[in-house]
Amino acid sequence: MSTGLRRFRDPARAEPAEPAQRCELCAELLDGEHGHVVDLETRALMCACRGCRLLFVRPGQGRYRAVPDRFRYAPSFRISPADWDDLGIPVRTAFFFRNSSLGRTVAFYPSPAGATESLLPLATWERVIAANPALADTEPDVEALLVDRAPDGSFSCHLVPIDACYRLVGLVRLHWKGFGGGREAWEAIDGFFAALRRRARVLKEV
Repeated sequence: MSTGLRRFRDPARAEPAEPAQRCELCAELLDGEHGHVVDLETRALMCACRGCRLLFVRPGQGRYRAVPDRFRYAPSFRISPADWDDLGIPVRTAFFFRNSSLGRTVAFYPSPAGATESLLPLATWERVIAANPALADTEPDVEALLVDRAPDGSFSCHLVPIDACYRLVGLVRLHWKGFGGGREAWEAIDGFFAALRRRARVLKEV
């Protein structure tokens, strides 16, 4: 597993200070805030310096693809409770992205064990996207639709870089305790979504 992905999936192990964090492509020293690229062959998320990241911004530049910095909020996201149930997501939050190697959309949800894949009934997902055409241009492999179902049954949806989803996965792994997660875990999750809402621009409807 790359150090970039491990940082999100296993934050507890990332606590000890390392001498320096380096670009996983050219070994240049990295600042605290830096970008990522996805290895399309291994699905690894890799830390990248600005120069290396810019090499892979456009699709078709080899096995790597730069993770963009687009955060959008879809306030009018439409999905019925029946469709959500049909998707078979066993928790309230999941993220969906198109895997170009498989040629289809895949679904994952955060769990204490990490990012857990859920079998996705494609007909149901296509129905959801048809009801939300503004979300259809999500970039394969590097952007995801992060959907959260609130306790009151309402849904929210953000279009986010894929590394944001793994940041949420890391928070769940770090803070989750017992069966229900505990107050610390839910405070971290609520804080994550509050920060996401502040950062995201409203997505215009098609």
